[in-house]
Amino acid sequence: MALYTDLNFELTPEQVSIKEETHRFARDVLRPASIALDAMEPEKVIESDIFWNTMKKGYDLGYHTIFIPDTYGGIATDPLESHIVLEEMAWGSVDFAIGLGVSCFPAFFASMVPTDRLIEEIIEPFCDCKDASIIGCWGITEPDHGTDTLCPFTPEFTDPKISGQVTARLDGDHYIVEGQKAAWVSNGTIATHCLVYLTLDPKMGMAGGGICIVPLDLPGVRKGKPLDKMGQRALNQGEIYFDGVRVPKEYMLVDEESYSAMLDVTLSTANAAMGAMFVGVARAAYEEALAYSKQRIQGGKPIFQHQLIKHKLFRMFMNIEAGRALSRAAMIYNYNNTPPKIEYSIAAKVFCTNMAFEVTSEAIQIFGGNGVSREYPVEKFFRDARAGMIEDGANDSLMITGAHHL
Repeated sequence: MALYTDLNFELTPEQVSIKEETHRFARDVLRPASIALDAMEPEKVIESDIFWNTMKKGYDLGYHTIFIPDTYGGIATDPLESHIVLEEMAWGSVDFAIGLGVSCFPAFFASMVPTDRLIEEIIEPFCDCKDASIIGCWGITEPDHGTDTLCPFTPEFTDPKISGQVTARLDGDHYIVEGQKAAWVSNGTIATHCLVYLTLDPKMGMAGGGICIVPLDLPGVRKGKPLDKMGQRALNQGEIYFDGVRVPKEYMLVDEESYSAMLDVTLSTANAAMGAMFVGVARAAYEEALAYSKQRIQGGKPIFQHQLIKHKLFRMFMNIEAGRALSRAAMIYNYNNTPPKIEYSIAAKVFCTNMAFEVTSEAIQIFGGNGVSREYPVEKFFRDARAGMIEDGANDSLMITGAHHL
């Protein structure tokens, strides 16, 4: 625990307890389940008792409500506590951490614009759910649109020649939703509700969007198969198709007039969370490498006693601490300021995911030949970390978006 608390004199006993409880859950439940599911085919993962029992335990402990105010029954963690929980969960399993976090997106966004109907039909049922029978997903990328959906307030975002593929038009008291979301919808193949980012006014380009909750049991909804991915295999992802889906008008949470501003909020929240989680991934790999270096004998002594290994490990330690400091500061600032400064969350996401990739790669190098064996978890951490440089926005494209705000 020293890696986490030494530089945090301000942590209250309650926050230390949150850290310890989440760490136990991550160690005893999330990591073993994630490693077991990593060996399965994608279709088998979402059929597995291991997967569903893990999700149910996460729900029973309330981790699916991490971003939802206690007014509606959420955990109501403050930004620092959110960072603690996200890092610890991802230390155990970044795939489950993302899955549990994304599950709250429909209810979380409804809680920002609550009406009696949204509270009764969306927010409270989700917060009261203890068995993972209500699961949210986030539908934003499309077959022809990836990170370009995540660049609000840039010139390209308002180009009328570029617009989204999922559309909605008003028809009386309902919106009619048409189109396809790409295979990267996290929780997409198991979700009951989708927070869909769609196009309302294509003449405004990508800026002419809206954000709508779509219950996935409505007529006209169809789901694809879960993707077969190199990493984060316990996080199912797949397409969602909408064919004339009629959604209650009140489920359109954001219209085109406020879409860019709300997308800014989305990106600042999601990217800050990604930064926190990939600090956890890096820390997991570092801790495994440090322990291994003190046991593995080469040249007549533990490899930790060789200067090169010490140099590698200290650089890993140093970069993890830097990533935690940046991602925590970005999360606290943007949770407490409106409008958020998206450049800080992007910086945290890019730095921490790049750092996690470098740290997990070095961990494999320290393990040597054993590092590429599935007998040890560092090769899984490496595969999981690589996905982080693309998901929630490809790092190279996000940096361009961030630069527009400098």
